[in-house]
Amino acid sequence: MGQPTHAQNWWRSAVIYQVYVRSFADGDGDGTGDLAGVRAKLPYLAELGVDALWFNPWYLSPMKDGGYDVADYRVIDPAFGTLAEAEKLIAEAKELGIRTLVDIVPNHVSDQHPWFRAALAQGPERELFHFRPGRGEHGELPPNDWPSQFAGSAEPVWTRLPDGTWYLHLFTPEQPDLNWAHPAVRQEHEEILRFWFERGVAGVRIDSAALLAKDPDLPDFVEGRDPHPYVDRDELHDIYRSWRTVADAYDGIFVGEVWLPDTERFARYLRPDELHTAFNFSFLSCPWDAGRLRTSIDETLAEHAPVGAPATWVLCNHDVTRTVTRYGRADSGFDFATKAFGTPTDLALGTRRARAGALLSLALPGAVYLYQGEELGLPEAEIPRDRIQDPMHFRSGGTDPGRDGCRVPLPWTADAPYAGFGGEPWLPQPSGWSAYAADLQAADPGSMLSLYRAALTIRPEFGDGPLTWLPTPEGVLAFARAGQEGRLLCVVNLADAPADLPVHSRLLLGSGPLDPQGRLPKDTAVWLRG
Repeated sequence: MGQPTHAQNWWRSAVIYQVYVRSFADGDGDGTGDLAGVRAKLPYLAELGVDALWFNPWYLSPMKDGGYDVADYRVIDPAFGTLAEAEKLIAEAKELGIRTLVDIVPNHVSDQHPWFRAALAQGPERELFHFRPGRGEHGELPPNDWPSQFAGSAEPVWTRLPDGTWYLHLFTPEQPDLNWAHPAVRQEHEEILRFWFERGVAGVRIDSAALLAKDPDLPDFVEGRDPHPYVDRDELHDIYRSWRTVADAYDGIFVGEVWLPDTERFARYLRPDELHTAFNFSFLSCPWDAGRLRTSIDETLAEHAPVGAPATWVLCNHDVTRTVTRYGRADSGFDFATKAFGTPTDLALGTRRARAGALLSLALPGAVYLYQGEELGLPEAEIPRDRIQDPMHFRSGGTDPGRDGCRVPLPWTADAPYAGFGGEPWLPQPSGWSAYAADLQAADPGSMLSLYRAALTIRPEFGDGPLTWLPTPEGVLAFARAGQEGRLLCVVNLADAPADLPVHSRLLLGSGPLDPQGRLPKDTAVWLRG
C-alpha cells in the first residue's frame, strides 16, 4: 500500500472557514442567512483562498439553541433552504476546489425530534433517552445533581413531565440527551454519517464529542471523581472507532469538539483509528502573552505528536468573543465564566493584535479554522438586552451577555441596506457596521481582508513540517519552518519595545509596517524568507 497522497492528506494543513449560515448572507431577503446566500458568495470564499467550509447545523430545528437542537438530520431547515440546495452548494464549492464539512450533534436532539415526541407519548422510544423517577417522598426532586453545561447556569439538567418522570438534558430542556448505550442510537448516527458522505461532504465536525456516554447509574456529581459520570468516558472510544470505519469508506474526516484539560486523555481521541483532528481550545482561550502563547503551542504540538495527528489552530468561533474585541481588553484570554456586559475594549489595540495573531496562527504546523467575519476584523457586538436570543443569556439569569455578539450578520456592501446582508437581520447590526464591509476592504490593500488573502496565498509555502524556535528577547516569538522553497520565519513582537528582525533575505508579509529603523513594532508580526 503506497503512501497517502497530498489530496488524501488535505486536512492536515487545511484552512477551514466556519460558516454560521444564519448570519452569513441572506439570499431571499427575509433577514435570515441561507444556502442561496452562501452559494452567491462562493467566489468570495474561493478568492479568500480557503480549502474547506464547515457549516454549523443547517438541519430542521426549532432554533432554541442556534440550530444545535436538531429535529431531523436529513432535512434542511426551511429558513436556510432545501436538501437539493445543500447538494448544489456542496457540488458548486467542490468545483471551486472547496470541500464541505457538516456539523453533527450526537449528544442530544430537539424535543421536537420524532423519537422524543414518541417518548413523551409513552412509546418504547423512551429507552433512547434518559428517563428516570425523581427522588424525594413524592419524586419531586431531580434524579441527580449534575450541573448544567451552560456556563454560569445554576438551572437543573432534569425536567419533570406531567406523569412525574424526569428526563436528562445537559443543555436546555429543549435538548434531551440521547442514551448512547442503546444500539438504535448508534445505528441511526452511523446512517446519518453515510447519508451526508454520500452527498459529497468531505468531513464531519462532532459537537460536544466528549459528553455522549453516561454512567448508567447516573450517580450524583462528585468533583474529581474518576471516571467522570458523563465526560470523557472510555465507552466513547468504541463509538468513534465505529464512526471511523464509516468515514474511511468515503475518505471522510472528523474534527471533534473535545474540551479536556488532560492532554494524554485528549490525545486518545486522535489515535489512528478514531478521530482525525480535534479543536485546540488552549490556543483559542490563551491571552495575548508571549510566554503563555509559546507554552500553548508547545503543549499542543507535544500532545498531538505521539499519535501523529495534526494540531488545529483557531482564534474565534461562534461561541466565543471575537478576536479583535478579546485582544483589546485588559484580560485578553477567554473564559465563559468571566463574560460580562460593558467590558472596556480598545478596538485599535485589539485590531493590531488580531492582525498579528492571524499571521501567527496561519504560520503554525497543522490546520487552521477561520470563523466567518474574522477576515473582516469584525468586533464583538453588544446586543441590546431586548434583542438577545441566546439561551446562555437567559439561563444565566441575565448576567451573561451570551454568544449573539459574535453572530451578528456580516457586512458585504457598504452602501446597501443592512450593509448588503439582505433583509433586516435577525440580530441587529451595530451602527458603523458598514465600515467593515467586504467590498470596501477588497479595495483597500491595508485592510484585514487583504491581509488574510495575502496570507492564505503564501501559507502553502510553509508546508507541513515541524517548527523550530529561534532565540529572541523576552516578549518576542520567532520560529522557522522548512518551507517548500527554503526556510520561512514567523516573528511576533508582544514586547513593549521594537524588536530587531533575524537575518533574512526577504520580507514576505507583515501585519503592519516596520518602524523607520527596520525593526518590528509592538503587537506586529511578519513572515520572512530565511
